[in-house]
Amino acid sequence: MNAQTELPISKREFIVLMAMLSAMVAFSIDAMLPALPDIGRELSPDNPNAAQLILTSFVLGMGLGTFFTGPLSDSFGRRPVLYAGCALYIVGAALAWAAQTLELVLAARLVQGIGIAGPRIVSIAITRDLFEGRQMAKIVSIVMTIFTLVPAIAPLLGAFIIDLTGWRGIFVAFVIFALLITAWYGLRLGETLPTEARRPFSGAKLLEALKEMLTYPVIRLVIIVQTLVFGVLFAALSSIQPIYDITFGRAESFPYWFGVVAIMAMSASILNAALVVRVGMRAMTTAALIVQVVLSAVMIGLTYANLPDALYFGCFVAWQFSLFAMAGLTLGNLNAMAMEPVGHIAGLVASILGGISTVFAMVFAVPIGLAFDGTPRPVAIGIFVLVLVSLGFMLTNKRTEDY
Repeated sequence: MNAQTELPISKREFIVLMAMLSAMVAFSIDAMLPALPDIGRELSPDNPNAAQLILTSFVLGMGLGTFFTGPLSDSFGRRPVLYAGCALYIVGAALAWAAQTLELVLAARLVQGIGIAGPRIVSIAITRDLFEGRQMAKIVSIVMTIFTLVPAIAPLLGAFIIDLTGWRGIFVAFVIFALLITAWYGLRLGETLPTEARRPFSGAKLLEALKEMLTYPVIRLVIIVQTLVFGVLFAALSSIQPIYDITFGRAESFPYWFGVVAIMAMSASILNAALVVRVGMRAMTTAALIVQVVLSAVMIGLTYANLPDALYFGCFVAWQFSLFAMAGLTLGNLNAMAMEPVGHIAGLVASILGGISTVFAMVFAVPIGLAFDGTPRPVAIGIFVLVLVSLGFMLTNKRTEDY
């Protein structure tokens, strides 16, 4: 715990609340997956694969919004920034619901993504306000364990909503979810950044803080590695529904498989929470990357083998699980590593780290997703390269025992 700030609610409720704030991102992405074929047919019949840009436009907006939400929360407090972000998210969802062209949906999703940056970054900053070091990494791992339940059920829930109301009903669900979580936060959790700890919002102060954070080698390392890991995650999410649909002919069962894999991937966050205090954040992250380099190389080889369909599909599902598990074993640790030396500017660091890693991850994720050729080969090759480079940075940078 941070000695300067007491936890205003029970630790259990705090963990669940932070998980739900974080899960707004996953829900906004994963619930859209079953809708992509319908949206593509209705709004982009000449190029239905362009519907996957609905995911990447949202993530791009999130990355852009992330640059501002942290500094604003450092200056004005966590609560008003979270409220403003949720309001903008709701406006974006409403615009997407009413849009009649794919271009307008993409613009609305960009707005929605900018809004989601509020709860995304504020939840990280709040956690750093109240916890630090390996204890923060442990809390983040537990948060991710609970958070995993939302993407596990989101595609299934999205499919149910589509059957009931059509794909536009998903945007109504986004509005309802945002209102419920915002109300919970407002009623139960007070402001965690004391007035005396706030930093004036000015260009000079922001530049000063940016220079300070970049003096830490560990933060520079985390920016690079998290960018590449996000690229892996977003590339996989963009490609996964077409692979289930076109490669394996399992579009109808996709939400169930996705849910099963996501729930199984919870084990990675549980494992990380159990080991990270003892083993360290750097060691856990490096080990996860080593394993993924091997598994992605194997997956590439399997795309050239003439395997029976059932075996090929089973191998792909296992690899999908490994990708989600890698996220649970790396992202929380990377965030905690970056936050450790800069608790006094936690919001700014969360913003810069999240903004850079998210926006530049799109540079890798979009071409990998659009390269889909009816097989998992392009995404497997792209992910192998990204993970290999990530591992190279982890191994060649000076080791810090405290992490």
